[in-house]
Amino acid sequence: MMNYAPPLQDMRFLLTQMSGFSHADLDEETVEAILTEAAKLASDVLAPLNRTGDQNGAKLANGKVSTAEGFREAYGQYCAGGWNAVAFPEEYGGQGLPWALAFPIQEMWQGANMAFGLCPLLNQGAVEAILSHGSTTQKEYYLPRLISGEWTGTMNLTEPQAGSDLGLLRAKAEPQPGGHYKISGQKIFITYGEHDYTDNIIHLVLARTPDAPDDVKGISLFIVPKILENGTRNAVECIGLEHKLGIHASPTCTMEFSGATGFLIGEEHQGLKYMFTMMNNARLSVGLQGVAIAERAYQQAQAYANERVQGKSLSGGKRIAIAHHPDVRRMLLSMRSQVEAGRALTYQAAAALDKAEKGDRKAQELVDLLTPVVKAWCTDMAVEVASLGVQIHGGAGFIEEAGAAQLYRDARILPIYEGTNGIQSADLLFRKIVRDKGEALDAYMADLTSRLPKVYKAYFVPLIQKALEISAFLREKAAAGDMDRVAAAAAPYLKGIGLIASGGLLCQAAEKATGQTDKMFAQQKTELAAFFVHNILPFAHGNFDAAREGSAYV
Repeated sequence: MMNYAPPLQDMRFLLTQMSGFSHADLDEETVEAILTEAAKLASDVLAPLNRTGDQNGAKLANGKVSTAEGFREAYGQYCAGGWNAVAFPEEYGGQGLPWALAFPIQEMWQGANMAFGLCPLLNQGAVEAILSHGSTTQKEYYLPRLISGEWTGTMNLTEPQAGSDLGLLRAKAEPQPGGHYKISGQKIFITYGEHDYTDNIIHLVLARTPDAPDDVKGISLFIVPKILENGTRNAVECIGLEHKLGIHASPTCTMEFSGATGFLIGEEHQGLKYMFTMMNNARLSVGLQGVAIAERAYQQAQAYANERVQGKSLSGGKRIAIAHHPDVRRMLLSMRSQVEAGRALTYQAAAALDKAEKGDRKAQELVDLLTPVVKAWCTDMAVEVASLGVQIHGGAGFIEEAGAAQLYRDARILPIYEGTNGIQSADLLFRKIVRDKGEALDAYMADLTSRLPKVYKAYFVPLIQKALEISAFLREKAAAGDMDRVAAAAAPYLKGIGLIASGGLLCQAAEKATGQTDKMFAQQKTELAAFFVHNILPFAHGNFDAAREGSAYV
């Protein structure tokens, strides 16, 4: 089983040549130094723990969670390097760096050790929620500690009976003299709800106040610290750890709140709106996780295929490494082309996020459009790529010692959490296409068409026209009240959009790379774009046919 090497060349290329990244205080040398240092932590510290963390996992005893050996120390190194603070405001101790730079850095943590990377990912969502909706006092008290990594944050949303239907939440929040609340109830699937990295954990909890409206309109959001400001232990406890298919080193907790002291964020009954600040941030990051773990699966499969000698050349007759067999080459190219297409898509979203945070309305529309596509397409891709990694290893891939199976198991959670990919597909279709009349998609497709290299336009233009036609068709079905038909079309529709968006960026990257001094890099980009166009992109036609015709049979 090989180590993980962050794909720095592709990261730098996308950052400097594709995303339009610029920052007054960051020249190319500084960016290079930042990425290089992050790569050292990822490859030298986090990646070696990935296997042992999977084997040993997190343990629960007497309400306390012990993480796998080495993880706590790695977290200390991570925080000491200032990595937790990269994209957050300087006002609260952050470094104020762009998301376009933060994404390559975060990809390294997730590719090296996804179970470790989940802790800062969830913390990031908590920071965004408090930053966007918390009071001045809450920001000043919690944000510096969450941003430095001294404390970590969680998202406590769902409950055993609710799943993704947050309208069924039962957790209660009873107002108390002095302005705080008593929070009671049980939350499940809480990532890093308890651990030994830090002394304090800040839980963001959805609950209902007395006489709150039914369904999602009655949900409020609360800060519930593990340790209160006076140093006493709050009435919140981890009462169980899930035994999961993958990400064993990430503690997934059942949390019991027994009249715990909580503090309202913003206004009562606005919790759903505030929650989406956390969720949308996390959804882009989960898409990035998909790219990261797919990259590691590709690296491992490529290394194995180069070393494994089996079978003879069809032309020369000599025994050869399996990397030279056409079907294995096909699988490796499928893996790499989709990984690089997904990376380009997530980095495009990150660059748009930077512009949106500066008040660019069009950029915000692009972020809103891309978020469900990034989350769903990149995570489905990750499962497919990790599965191909197992296939390339052959029988050895089905055996845990080879390591390919772990990546497949870890990747499988990605299409499920932070809103299943079915929910992402519905979000894209019902909100961006039906409600908003597809205006953001029209603008995106027009821009993509204008940037496509001429050599690839013949493949994309008919597909883009097909996408716009199916969009209009589904809006007509929605206007006629046939919402089930629209919902049945959502998943294949998103897959088709994802293929066009990611593939279009891959082709743009190939053209940009022709001007690079590294001719091998440029040649690889050109070959990957051609492979994607002829082997991956055609599936979009089937996706759109399924969305239009196949949805009638669901």
